[in-house]
Amino acid sequence: MKQSIGFIGGGRVTRILLHAFKNKNAQFSKIIVTDTNPDVSGNLKKSFPDIKIDNASVAASQDIVFISLHPPVVMDTLELIKGSINSKTIVISLAPKITIAKISSRLNQSKDIVRLIPNATSYINEGYNPICFSADFAAREKQQVLDLLGLMGNTFEVPEEKLESYAIMSAMLPTYFWFQWKELAVIGQKIGLSEKESKDSINNTLIASLNLMYKSGLTAGDVMDLIPVKPIGEHESQITEIYETKLIGLFEKIKP
Repeated sequence: MKQSIGFIGGGRVTRILLHAFKNKNAQFSKIIVTDTNPDVSGNLKKSFPDIKIDNASVAASQDIVFISLHPPVVMDTLELIKGSINSKTIVISLAPKITIAKISSRLNQSKDIVRLIPNATSYINEGYNPICFSADFAAREKQQVLDLLGLMGNTFEVPEEKLESYAIMSAMLPTYFWFQWKELAVIGQKIGLSEKESKDSINNTLIASLNLMYKSGLTAGDVMDLIPVKPIGEHESQITEIYETKLIGLFEKIKP
């Protein structure tokens, strides 16, 4: 029997998940999405014509309900929809900071609660998605959730206290580099490569470089010593300080 799913919030993460499910031809009895911004809902409907846009209570009454909201509005929203969530509903929160205990307290001690830190790379079904379950989650239902979320990529169970760490080191990690790769592709064209040649060079070299760093058996120091010329080496300490300050500071803000 196909399950129904509801999304409370129709923003970027909902779009990523819907695209991942579409890529894998996942079948549901229905998909209900609600969002306070009609433009967001309308744009989502254009991309995914099979979804239905409805109010929050309808979205919350489906078999599996994704809470796809920013942390500051999660608790108030849970208060609004708690009457539509029954004892068999599986609630999957996609937000950092809000713990399973807090969610359960607002949903009349609902047992079937999941927290997931989603990844943008799930858009191409290559996500690296840490997940945790409430303590009394039944084994059969847990496997169903893992099978569903496994469509997005590598979905693996972790202790809840590590979720925010993965938010920093996985979910947000691409943003630390994407703008650099974009700029390097432009530079490649300025110095004589075609757009394709520049992008292929960056893509292939980055993949090999990651494998060299983490799979070669060499220490980080040994790897970095393989190339004697370091064009931006004089700025490494500044970049390291930025990472240290910004990322640990952000972790302190999003941890429960």
